[in-house]
Amino acid sequence: MRRKLVAGNWKMNGRMASNASLVASVIQGVAALAGVDVMVAPPAPYLVQVEALLRGTAIGLAAQNVAATADGAYTGEVAAGMLAELGVEAVIVGHSERRSLFGESDALVVAKFGRAQGENLWPVLCVGETLEEREAGHTLQVVARQLQAVIDAWGVAALAQSVLAYEPVWAIGTGHTASPEQAQEVHAGLRALVAGQDAGVAAGLRILYGGSVKAANAASLFAMPDIDGALVGGAALVADEFMAICRAAAD
Repeated sequence: MRRKLVAGNWKMNGRMASNASLVASVIQGVAALAGVDVMVAPPAPYLVQVEALLRGTAIGLAAQNVAATADGAYTGEVAAGMLAELGVEAVIVGHSERRSLFGESDALVVAKFGRAQGENLWPVLCVGETLEEREAGHTLQVVARQLQAVIDAWGVAALAQSVLAYEPVWAIGTGHTASPEQAQEVHAGLRALVAGQDAGVAAGLRILYGGSVKAANAASLFAMPDIDGALVGGAALVADEFMAICRAAAD
């Protein structure tokens, strides 16, 4: 039985005071839950602050991005080893905003995945299609290509130390959400792709849904057999909303 995971991606939001208030509320809320893992991903400047606030709790800490290279002359980049030294446990790679706004290719995402695992960080690998790709009927081909690129580079066994997140690009920050049935179809397709190469890895792989997840739709999404939690964006910045999603995963 795969344990549900709810990860909050704060994106480029937060200040010291609001971070402390949000984390305090999440810590209090999570303490009353069982059967669900919770993780937050603050912006890089606040990783040290949030790590200190979370220390001694069961809430995990993730980074939103990682360099595709080792240390060196890469101004503005943050190496995986630096994140590990700060107490970061996981890192988001391949987020749709990184792919679309910053031009990250499958090859760059593959490199970031490997750098993360090289420092014992769990990659949260995001895959997803645009509206045009969905309307053309190419959803499963797109997400399969994005996932297979990682498998080809690092082997299917690498997925045993990672999390997969399906994020339809057309649902990110738009208020539109894939129906539970639409999301389940893609999650099942992703799991089948992995199962064709290693059934054991596929059975244990947690596949999260990300795309305007809210308290109102979380329970119906989590009821699907291949949806193992959520990568939450905007709702992760509102303590009551985020905790309602966590409770839905715990039920």
